[in-house]
Amino acid sequence: MWHKDAFNYDSHVMENGFIATFGQHLRSKTKCVVVNVYAPCILSEKVSLWEELFKIRYAHQNLSWCFCSDFNAVRCVNERKGTRVRGSQKSEINDFNSFIERKFLLEIPIVGKKYTWFKSNGSAKSTLDRVLLYEDWIHVWPICKQYLQPREILDHCAMVVKSLVKDWGPRPFRTLMLGVWSVGSRKW
Repeated sequence: MWHKDAFNYDSHVMENGFIATFGQHLRSKTKCVVVNVYAPCILSEKVSLWEELFKIRYAHQNLSWCFCSDFNAVRCVNERKGTRVRGSQKSEINDFNSFIERKFLLEIPIVGKKYTWFKSNGSAKSTLDRVLLYEDWIHVWPICKQYLQPREILDHCAMVVKSLVKDWGPRPFRTLMLGVWSVGSRKW
């Protein structure tokens, strides 16, 4: 995104819990917003953040939007390992899924690892980081996937979002040629 030949930075909005970067993807000429999220741990504060993100998106509906990074929430019990899920966490799971569904967000698949956060001693891990998009992003960049990088210094894995679109040119014409076996001449 910071490569000057790929993305033209326009402006940004920085609030508690996120940085939204506005600009234009130069190759596709698409005006877009990439929002780096760092959600708080307290559920009520997460809900406030989610609503704030939607208000900003609502004010700029004509742009393609990508929300990514640490939402500090899981979407299902299987996205946590090494910790027990309490009743309050089930409520958080429901609230997060409800937010995603109500706002018509799409989550792109993770390639490689399942978990994005690891406790320092390795006893617990969770999928807290994700990429959520609106459908207009998918129209410009279909087949988006998030690739998790090796965890090195931090307790979170870095993510790379790629859209793999290959233009192989026109489809070749194929035909199935059937031959006739001739016993006398041994030909097809």
